[in-house]
Amino acid sequence: MEIQVAESQEIKKDWEGGVKPLKASYGKLMMWFFIVSDALTFSGFLASYGFTRFKHITTWPIADEVFTHFPFLHGVDAPMYYVALMTFILIFSSVTMVLAVDAGHHMNKKRVTLFMLLTILGGLIFLGSQAWEWKNFIVGQYGAVETRGGQILQFVDGSTGKRAYIDDFSQEIQYNRITQENNQGIWFTGDEVPEITLEEVKLGFIENENLLIRTELIAENEKHILNREESITKLNDAVRVVKGANLVRNEYGNRLFANYFFFITGFHGFHVFSGVIINLIIFVNILLGTYQRRGHYEMVEKVGLYWHFVDLVWVFVFTFFYLV
Repeated sequence: MEIQVAESQEIKKDWEGGVKPLKASYGKLMMWFFIVSDALTFSGFLASYGFTRFKHITTWPIADEVFTHFPFLHGVDAPMYYVALMTFILIFSSVTMVLAVDAGHHMNKKRVTLFMLLTILGGLIFLGSQAWEWKNFIVGQYGAVETRGGQILQFVDGSTGKRAYIDDFSQEIQYNRITQENNQGIWFTGDEVPEITLEEVKLGFIENENLLIRTELIAENEKHILNREESITKLNDAVRVVKGANLVRNEYGNRLFANYFFFITGFHGFHVFSGVIINLIIFVNILLGTYQRRGHYEMVEKVGLYWHFVDLVWVFVFTFFYLV
């Protein structure tokens, strides 16, 4: 009878919260629940990206040709260099977060303050780098044309095999460009005329005999280049000039690549931004001595779990978009 009473009291103690599951506090446990649910969300997004890429494997843009920009090195071909740098910065911010948590275990306010500040700076640099990467992706670099069937045609110099800028070879045609207005009663895609028209691109292409057209079809990790006669014939099917990438058109190839890129990297960027805001709040409380008075820095440890998760997710995003 006494044993049953003792067991009943122990069970009652468990349900009242007297025992911490896995010796984890309520806050840590809820953070783990959030991380697991968010990991499933990212897994679904990346799985969808993988299936879509496999379906369009022959027209998917080549990452080394898309992400070639590096700050202050205009015109220098540096494929993936800056993406690798921003990835290193984000991973290094996980190291500083680990050091901040360890300093919190030792109740060292000065070191917690230092490493939390470095973590916040790392997050801000990554966000700025991602915004810069988006800007270059949206603006574009070389330019291309689109056919009636939605295929993207790029231009290469036949003598060197390198991509050609449509800004360099297009021939300006002198005529009055009229901006469309609403009162004209017609549909139009924007209120400004394009900087370079399709006719100017065609004229420049015909006058430059070294130019060839490269299709978006990939064979042996290289896009197919047409001969001069095939290039001229293919160019006649073009209907518009495409520069940069958006949710409708993409000068680098399949438009779905841009859709997934904006959505998944933007969703991850929102997580990084949220983490920076939370870290700033924790940082202010550290300066105010809030956690020193409590006798523990568990809040730093909880936000550290979130930050490590965000960094780990970027490793998968980086692999799917830039390496594979």
